[in-house]
Amino acid sequence: MRWFPRAVSSFRRGGEEVLPSPNIWYYQKAYEVENRAQDVDDEIWRVLAGYREWSGADVLDIGCGDGFHLPRFAATARSVVGIEPHEPLVRDARKRVGRLENVEVRQGRAQRLPLPDAAFDVVHARTAYFFGPGCEPGLREAERVLRPGGLMMIVDLDVASEPYGRWMRLDLPHYDPPAVEKFFARQGFDCRKVMTRWLFEDTAAMEEVLKIEFSAPVAAKAIAEVRRLNEVSSGAEEKRLTLPVGYRVHTRAKPTGLVVPGHSASSSGVASSASPRMP
Repeated sequence: MRWFPRAVSSFRRGGEEVLPSPNIWYYQKAYEVENRAQDVDDEIWRVLAGYREWSGADVLDIGCGDGFHLPRFAATARSVVGIEPHEPLVRDARKRVGRLENVEVRQGRAQRLPLPDAAFDVVHARTAYFFGPGCEPGLREAERVLRPGGLMMIVDLDVASEPYGRWMRLDLPHYDPPAVEKFFARQGFDCRKVMTRWLFEDTAAMEEVLKIEFSAPVAAKAIAEVRRLNEVSSGAEEKRLTLPVGYRVHTRAKPTGLVVPGHSASSSGVASSASPRMP
């Protein structure tokens, strides 16, 4: 995946650090192709709904990009708010959901959400928390805006899966998937691995997507492998292609009741609390 080193890519907006997305911020049209290709069998959506249905709920989507997932939540949710730091994406997200009366898009950062305490039943973030350590401020803010009994859902690509995860590891040789999973476990999250299927309309679409997700050498390897998986010759362009891609779904519910001292400690060693703010 075309990851930029934090020291190079991070910058300050409004006095706080923002880490640019290396794909949708710069290749929005290609990322739309990718979004439409992802999880065509709705495996992730079934897993999320199994944890917590959002019908009639107030939903927050952190890092909503240009709003691709907002209409899906809005179809049954009472209200949906999308948060995105990049102003051009905020404008496009607002255009996408302009006719949906129960959706609002705001510009903001995960580590300082422009939202009140205990305002949401579901907080969703997709492909936004890969690195684990370092995202604690965002997790605290997500916990703050959740109501007691609400659920945080974090969906990330599974960097340990094959073949997509292997390509990611080639571009991120120091990335440690087990360490990231242990981080989320210490923060009190459950983790479920989900295998999905991406479907590209043709070879050109597949190549367009992989070229924005990986460095040039890794993209070339990935493109050749997808062709082999689908038995596509170098001259074929019309055949639809599939690609297996694994995800991690991390979930954590916010406690609802008072805590007796010495009891109900989380896996991180911090006692659970009904307070709208996580310590």
